[in-house]
Amino acid sequence: MPRTQKNDNFVDKSFTVMADIILKILPTNKKAKEAFVYYRDGMSAQAEGEYAEALEYYEEALTLEEDTNDRGYILYNMGLIYASNGDHNKALELYHQAIELNPRMPQALNNIAVIYHYQGEKEKEAGDNEAGEALFDQAADYWIRAIRMAPNNYIEAQNWLKTTGRSQIDVFF
Repeated sequence: MPRTQKNDNFVDKSFTVMADIILKILPTNKKAKEAFVYYRDGMSAQAEGEYAEALEYYEEALTLEEDTNDRGYILYNMGLIYASNGDHNKALELYHQAIELNPRMPQALNNIAVIYHYQGEKEKEAGDNEAGEALFDQAADYWIRAIRMAPNNYIEAQNWLKTTGRSQIDVFF
């Protein structure tokens, strides 16, 4: 039974019904529609904290999906799972792949920056200030890119960039 037939709450059921209607009327090929079903089931499983199941659905969606932007979002969601499970290296790999396919994805750039910042803090706590600062510089580069795409977002990152002297401009356009 597809995951979407198991949804118990109103919001998930409503989303599923709407997605099914859209899927039926979209002029796309069968393979793209099937990829979307796996992607939708992956998002549902991920929302419920069923990460292993979500990854299986996302992997299947990747085998079917041909659109590079859509593949980017699948990889991004997979990165979210790995990051939440503490596998930052795998998350970084997936976020970078997502950006290669869809360079207009500020949320992936932000998440890369968050991981580099976290790793920089850990290096500094371990006494390696030079490695920590290098990771902070990498985080700054990714945050600047994300903020340029979405200037009204990532306010904490903008403040961090200013307070650490890594950015002298107030507004990114």
